[in-house]
Amino acid sequence: MNHFSAHSAERGRPAPSGNTRLPLLLIALYALSILAANITLNKFIPLPVYGLLSVGTIFFAAVFTLRDRIHRAGGLSAVFIAIAAALIINTLAALLTGTEWRFIGASFLAILAGELADTAVYQRLLHRSWWTRVLASNAVSVPLDSVLFNLLAFLGIMSGGEIAQIIFADILAKYLIAALFAVRVFHTSRAAV
Repeated sequence: MNHFSAHSAERGRPAPSGNTRLPLLLIALYALSILAANITLNKFIPLPVYGLLSVGTIFFAAVFTLRDRIHRAGGLSAVFIAIAAALIINTLAALLTGTEWRFIGASFLAILAGELADTAVYQRLLHRSWWTRVLASNAVSVPLDSVLFNLLAFLGIMSGGEIAQIIFADILAKYLIAALFAVRVFHTSRAAV
């Protein structure tokens, strides 16, 4: 990416047309990560001390950093396209696989609320470093998504204690995995310079 492209993307505007493949690849990875998360959302791994980690969380944790990369590479319109594509693809897949409506609704609402909150925070901080934007937007969207999804999906099916363990494990895993992705992106971008 040349200096002009990076500068344009940093300000939330899409990079010049030479980089159209990058946002499309990121958008596809974003939608597929959410799909993998939704397919495995009701399979759990007990953590050693406290927490039930949904296998879906492992896939979903990448979503927050991918969304930030889409924002950086393609601007705000690319983010909205990615969110819409993910919602449509995942709703269709859920309908085709016979997923319970409560899971479809919980996923749809949590993705919509979490990703729009993430995008709003990220957009307001365009004048800050990429790290600041990622950390601040994830600080809002990760807990919002985790609490909203798990309450809507599992309230009445699981006990309050189990839901609390799932929310705890989800937030912890999403922060750790998103941090690993962010560090990798940082090192990759520094190596390219």
